[in-house]
Amino acid sequence: MASSRVPQQLFLQGVAAVYTFAFASLYTQIPGEGAESGTHTRGIIPSFTLSLYGPEGILPARRTLRPQGKGRWQQLWETPTLLWEAPRLGLDTAQGLDLLTLVGTVVALGALLLNSLRHPLTYLLLWVAYLSTCQVGQVFLYFQWDSLLLETGFLAILVAPLKKPSHHKAPQGGLAGALPHENLPFWLVRWLLFRLMFASGVVKLTSRCPAWWGLTALTYHYETQCLPTPAAWFAHHLPVWLHKLSVVATFLIEIAVPPLFFAPVRRLRLTAFYAQVLLQVLIIITGNYNFFNLLTLVLTTSLLDDRHLSAEPGLRSHKKMPTSWRKALLTMLSVLLELTAYGLLAYGTMLYFGLEVDWQQHIILSKTTFTFHQFSQWLKMVTLPTVWLGAASLAWELLIALWRWIQVQGWLRKILASIQLSILGTATVAMFLISLVPYSYMEPGTHGHLWTGAHHLFSSVEHLQLASSYGLFRRMTGLGGRPEVVLEGSYDGQHWTEIEFMYKPGNVSRPPPIVIPHQPRLDWQMWFAALGPHTHSPWFTSLVLRLLQGKEPVIRLVQNHVAKYPFHEQPPTYVRAQRYKYWFSKPGEQSQWWHRQWVEEFFPPVSLGHPTLETLLQQFGLKDKSPLRARSSGNALAKTLSWVRTQLSPLEPPILLWGLLGAVATVRVVQTLLAPRPLQSSKPSREEKRKQTSKKDPRAASERAAVAPNSNSSDAGASRRKK
Repeated sequence: MASSRVPQQLFLQGVAAVYTFAFASLYTQIPGEGAESGTHTRGIIPSFTLSLYGPEGILPARRTLRPQGKGRWQQLWETPTLLWEAPRLGLDTAQGLDLLTLVGTVVALGALLLNSLRHPLTYLLLWVAYLSTCQVGQVFLYFQWDSLLLETGFLAILVAPLKKPSHHKAPQGGLAGALPHENLPFWLVRWLLFRLMFASGVVKLTSRCPAWWGLTALTYHYETQCLPTPAAWFAHHLPVWLHKLSVVATFLIEIAVPPLFFAPVRRLRLTAFYAQVLLQVLIIITGNYNFFNLLTLVLTTSLLDDRHLSAEPGLRSHKKMPTSWRKALLTMLSVLLELTAYGLLAYGTMLYFGLEVDWQQHIILSKTTFTFHQFSQWLKMVTLPTVWLGAASLAWELLIALWRWIQVQGWLRKILASIQLSILGTATVAMFLISLVPYSYMEPGTHGHLWTGAHHLFSSVEHLQLASSYGLFRRMTGLGGRPEVVLEGSYDGQHWTEIEFMYKPGNVSRPPPIVIPHQPRLDWQMWFAALGPHTHSPWFTSLVLRLLQGKEPVIRLVQNHVAKYPFHEQPPTYVRAQRYKYWFSKPGEQSQWWHRQWVEEFFPPVSLGHPTLETLLQQFGLKDKSPLRARSSGNALAKTLSWVRTQLSPLEPPILLWGLLGAVATVRVVQTLLAPRPLQSSKPSREEKRKQTSKKDPRAASERAAVAPNSNSSDAGASRRKK
């Protein structure tokens, strides 16, 4: 029954922080008009377009927003994006995208810093802005963390209070000023965290990936992940037995621990919280996964309460012994349940992963002792019960909310509370039903047994991305070496020069960078492109075309400092791509972080007008025959966007994002220093008097404690009048 107001505030601040990183990171990757101010280079065709989505970018955004003769509202419902309204502001689609990301960054910063801006309307604006961006983002915004941010952002709309709750009112339902509905939407955050972690663990085994089943995934993961950190090099060279034991721990944290999110014993929930935090922190240290792990940490706040954070009055004092046999029995049962849960987790881990201690070598041996068929049968058996577990937990939250509503005093307040409870309760149940459909994708049998109404409800709002399916690191790639695409340019077709990217592996002597919370989306897509033929990544052909044309905004995605680009004076005549395999270097090798070996040609040598290039552009629909309309530059809003872009363009994206984080920390420190401090009275408080009396007369103190819950706010008012 502990309150969760502080965790909810932490959640809302965390969502605002993640929105800030997401919008700012994307903003830095769409340099528009004014970005090349002071950096014009000889021979390069001036381009005042957005690099990813501009009219002459890699994937022009206007290709996704072509009116089809439908009504305005129908068009907006089928493709929900505010970019439909950009022409009304005198902007084209790309300029509208520039505006959306900039406004999203500023609004998210405001919500992070100001409590008054953590309002449902603020989070609605942020969610709509990010959804609008994702509608035109195409392959560069098709990541699971983008879907996770949209779902989490929508839940933040429900969690954010309409007004700041009061803390001076008398307890209702055991909580000071608690509103009946305030914990309901926050429960959905816990359910989302459960779906994310449980599904991510399950898909590793249902994929039949030999690395996961053999517990050897981490012997490859650190060097084959998209953008490793320097710490990944050291983690890669840890002993194999420790890697295998880490995989066992991953399965334990992702599959066995999540059901504890709904445990009736709060210590079990806190144990689950710290287990999830440990996993996410280790991933952050060894991999550049942008804002994804930060967002997962934000979701873990749903496992906390004010009591654990010492936010409720009197919770800092030592626990008292139970005053009745019922409380003593409940305490004993909770301890037994807790010990049983820990025992089952330990026994199951040792049984199903064959843990043995080799005392001679001082290592722990592990192996998978169950088969794929056994796991499939277990998954069929437990998936539907996890749905019922979630339903039972939600039903309990609804009962608590109903009980709190009964405790509300006054007809007017009771009517208002009933309206709020009805709306938030209906929304919570609807969101739970919607989420069951993507959650059940991991087990087809359960998916077919879901209530038909849940399927209809999900289908009607699927395009809004209110709920998605998750499953991270389904299969381990690069078991025979990390595949990597290396672009090369040439003026004569004989002598080739490598085009090195800022973040992805290229130069074997360059250490892996640290770029979190920034996500260089082109570098990420280059990693996916290396896993198959170039025809599986149509955007790659467009990238080659823009490099041949010398489009500076596209070049800035490769090298932010154009002078470091090998063809900054004149675009290359020919461009090709080679596929290599990369491995981390061995300890002791000087000035090398990687080894690499040539595998094959990835993309053939082409030049502007080359038949192969023209055929691929035509095949992938990348040749836009409609003429480009002149962009609005005289518009005051367009000029403002251009000026802001000019001021920010010299900053590298990671520096800009860390600068924002530093600015937030500085403002927080200043706010803390300037915050008014409560005056301390020379007279002892009522609580201090009660403690002093309890030392002298324990019996009288216990009698007052029994009467205290029945006192009302008029007592406080009377005492103030006497003073």
